[in-house]
Amino acid sequence: MTVTGFITAIIIGAIIGALGRLVLPGRQNIGLLLTIGVGILAALIGTVIAGRFSNTAGVDWIELLIQVVLAAIGVALVAGLKGGHRTSV
Repeated sequence: MTVTGFITAIIIGAIIGALGRLVLPGRQNIGLLLTIGVGILAALIGTVIAGRFSNTAGVDWIELLIQVVLAAIGVALVAGLKGGHRTSV
């Protein structure tokens, strides 16, 4: 993997992770690096899954949807493993 590919993976992972957090209700108590990691993993897995079902030119909205859903599931799982939601008084 080149430096450009690595930086691109981090940026896409951050975007996918952030979108995954946005679709979840409430506050998720996980950090930025964990969100990016979940986003990168969701983007990779989502690309593999979408590649089996669709092959379109340009923006593949089905692939993006799969990636965001996987990121939301990943963020929810990680937040649950870290102790769930924090409540403020």
